[in-house]
Parts: sequence; C-alpha cells; structure tokens
Amino acid sequence: MKLLKGIAALAALSAAATVNASEWGYLQPHQGPRAVYTQTNASAGNEILVYRRAHGGDLQLVAKVPTRGLGTDGGLGNQGSLLLRRDGRRLYAVNAGSNDISVFAARQNGLALIERIASGGARPISLTLHDDVLYVLNAGDATLGTAANITGFYIGDDRRVRPIAGSTQLLSAANPGPAQIEFDPWDDTLVVTEKGTNKIDLFNVADGVAGPAIVRDSNGQTPFGFAFDRRGRLIVSEAFGGAAGASALSSYEIDDASSPLELISGSVPTNQTAACWVVVTKDGRFAYTTNTASGTISAYRVSRAGQLTLLDANGITGTTGAGPIDLALSNDGRFLFSLNTGAGTISSFRVRSDGHLSLVSTELALPASANGLAAH
Repeated sequence: MKLLKGIAALAALSAAATVNASEWGYLQPHQGPRAVYTQTNASAGNEILVYRRAHGGDLQLVAKVPTRGLGTDGGLGNQGSLLLRRDGRRLYAVNAGSNDISVFAARQNGLALIERIASGGARPISLTLHDDVLYVLNAGDATLGTAANITGFYIGDDRRVRPIAGSTQLLSAANPGPAQIEFDPWDDTLVVTEKGTNKIDLFNVADGVAGPAIVRDSNGQTPFGFAFDRRGRLIVSEAFGGAAGASALSSYEIDDASSPLELISGSVPTNQTAACWVVVTKDGRFAYTTNTASGTISAYRVSRAGQLTLLDANGITGTTGAGPIDLALSNDGRFLFSLNTGAGTISSFRVRSDGHLSLVSTELALPASANGLAAH
C-alpha cells in the first residue's frame, strides 16, 4: 500500500525521538545477513539480542543492542513484539514499559538504532507492517485506566516513522487481553485477537487509516497467535484458558472486514496444552504452533482449501523444553526458531520437506523476560 503524498504533511505531528546512531556507537561487528533477534524486555533497559545464524542453522550471540526504551520484566501474552522487514533491513521493537517503539537499521556490519517513537497508547505488544504503513497494538493498562487500541504510522521516503492522523481505534472492550495484530495479505484488513473476550477484531484500512473495529466471535476459546497462509486464510491458535490437552487451531476465510468470518477448520486439537504462537511456511503447506505449557511444537498440514490436519497424532512435532513462546521462520524457510522463556533458550530446527522438524541446536542463557522473535 502506498499512501497519498499528502500524508507526508504528518511529519510535523511526529513524536519521534531521532537518534544519531553513529554518535551513540550502536553499530556492532560480525552480524551477517542471516540473523535471529529477540529482546530482553528488561525494565531497567530493553535490549535486542542479535544472533548470527550459521549456514547449518546454529546460532551464536554476537551483540546486545539497547533499544533506549524499557521493558516490563514479565510476559506480555503476545505475538509480534519484534518485526523485521522482508528485506531484513529494518527491525522494529516494542518497549512495553516505556510505551514506545524503537526502529533499527539492520546492516551487514551490525544493528543501528535510528529512532524511537511514542506508540500512541499504553503497553505496546505487537507490530505489523505492509509496504509503508506500520500498525501497533497497545494492550492498555487497566490499573491506569488506559484502554487498548491500535495506532498507525506512515514510513516516509526518508524511512522515518510518522503517526497517521485518525488511525487510532479502540478494541471491543477497554482491556480485552489482546495478543496480536497483523495485516491480511491484501493489506486492506487488520486482524486483532482478544484472549479475554474470545473475540477477533477486524478493521478495514483505506489509505493507511483503519476504521472502527468489526467484532467477530472466535470459534474456540482464548484466541491467541495467528498467521495467514499464502491464499490469505487466517489460522488462529486457541489456548482454551490453558486447560490440559485442550488447545487447538482454527482456520477461517476472510472476504472483507464487513463479512462474517467463514470457518474452514474448527478447533482442530493439538492434543497439547496452551497453543499460543503460530507461523506458516512460505509455501503455505504447514502451520506450526508452540504449546507453552507442554514444551512442544505442533505442526499441521494446510490444504489448498485452508483445511487443517494435525501432522503427528500426539501433537508433538518438536520438543523445546519449558515455556516455548514465540516462533520465527528463516527467510529461506529452511529453519524454524523457538524462543523458550521457561528454559531460557532458543531452539533451532531444520524444517524437512514433509513438515517434520529436526533439532539443530539450542542456544542457552536467555533471560526469563525475553520476548519476541524475528529471523532473516
């Protein structure tokens, strides 16, 4: 989506805190084009952890880069706190404790902080990007009386980030426990999952500006993470409140935000507990979800019609150790990475042609507060 040039006039409204990256010295050596990122989410000062990915999928920590924002030291109940452009050249990170977003340039010689911008709400937890439009999901803070919302930003020709007037929209309730925001593949609909209300919010987007929420019921309880297959079908995890063995995935067809969600596969069980984060392979054939309470990854076959079939009868396609949360696929689709906060690790798996996973390595010594995962 390319916004009208008139939106460039919004530059005067920007809340950006521009950073002189070379002056601050945050260029780091040794980071190559194959990289994996997570963030510490530390309340004393958030940092991006940069891992170099070897050709065989092994990871090596090569840099810790401050975001100049603050984390929360705890779980965010989210998917998508880190966002990497498809070309791998920009990394966006939420700072949930200071209510802002950090923007980095990802270069051959390292990661450089470019700017920080106010998120347009309280406790930002998820980001999505399509072309030159960035949206953030702010979870809100009930103790402070701040409501959850989504807010949009325009990325100008100079690559700076500027708020879009009129883009802020509320969710179905003040504090519904939202988990994720993402554009559909045609960039005209934003989707948000609400764990606390069992709702899925759809927002029509025109010229970068989101309209009011159109609220739909989730097929299963506690809709959490989601992803789209290559034909635009929506695949959503359902944690079912963490009930033992009850988690599942559902798939939907979205014609447009004003139409009902058309259920394709309803609550296909993982046979595991607390399915939360979801990724889909580039070819759209397989979907993966982490089962946070089981320490496992479940894989599903995705048919051309969007129907889901569990790949392994017991739901265990990969074993991660305690507390797997975020997932990320490498840009070439060869490797799947899992952030396991309970174990303080990142697991690296090779993705086989039949959808099964082979463990490559486990990177140790991550803080329990780590959140978000992005790979290139």
